[in-house]
Amino acid sequence: MANIARIRRESRLRRHRRVRKKIHGTAERPRLAVHRTNKHFNMQLINDDLGHTIAAASSVETNMRSTSGATVSAATAVGQLIAQRAKAAGVSTVVFDRGGFAYHGRVAAAAEAAREAGLEF
Repeated sequence: MANIARIRRESRLRRHRRVRKKIHGTAERPRLAVHRTNKHFNMQLINDDLGHTIAAASSVETNMRSTSGATVSAATAVGQLIAQRAKAAGVSTVVFDRGGFAYHGRVAAAAEAAREAGLEF
């Protein structure tokens, strides 16, 4: 069992590295990075020039703990929250980084929620 989990993780990291060769966040257009686990969902706006996180949202936060972080509705809420925080930080356009995860389910729901809340990518 552990061998299969290791292979899946290494495959995801290989996909992530391949995508990161092409995607780079700047101050004007930061990278919207997604990380998904079995229990939680995280999104960050990252300026890769400086190596700084501009804004972050997660299903671990206290106001998000009422629902499970492993659902599409939680990912949607995180997507809306990161869009609000991006607007507060003065960011309107981003580069989407799915982190090697398939653009499906929670990842797609969070991206669509961020778009509907006003982020352009």
